[in-house]
Amino acid sequence: MEDLICFALYAASRSVTAVYRPLLERLHLTYPQYLVMTVLWQRGASPIKEISGALQLDYGTLTPLLKRLETLGYVRRERRPDDERSVIVTLTAEGEALREQARDVPIEITQAMGLTPEATAVLRDTLRQITENTAAYTASQTRSNGSA
Repeated sequence: MEDLICFALYAASRSVTAVYRPLLERLHLTYPQYLVMTVLWQRGASPIKEISGALQLDYGTLTPLLKRLETLGYVRRERRPDDERSVIVTLTAEGEALREQARDVPIEITQAMGLTPEATAVLRDTLRQITENTAAYTASQTRSNGSA
């Protein structure tokens, strides 16, 4: 097991998520909901399509997250008047106020990881490269299997 990269990624993900859990429970958020809120805090009002792309989530996964955040009073979903097919997600005053309460979450996660800022940057870049490479590989496999 110790030689399997996939297990190391899986174990690290579970461990980091366990650190997030109590931090986010105070905010009444799950980790995926926190990611949605982070996108909105960084970008402001956004179409669902943009949130989906930023988080690499399909609509079927994202829609229930948005509904729950709306029930919590953190976001509002509205159809664009100029394009009824497009839905814009906007932070409410409560959702905007939650940003301040969540301000220390990334700091606590970084401290829990115990990495230097340089090591953190290298890790983030490596994980992004793995994601890009495996997505490209999967897409090429899908194309080659579909054309056979």
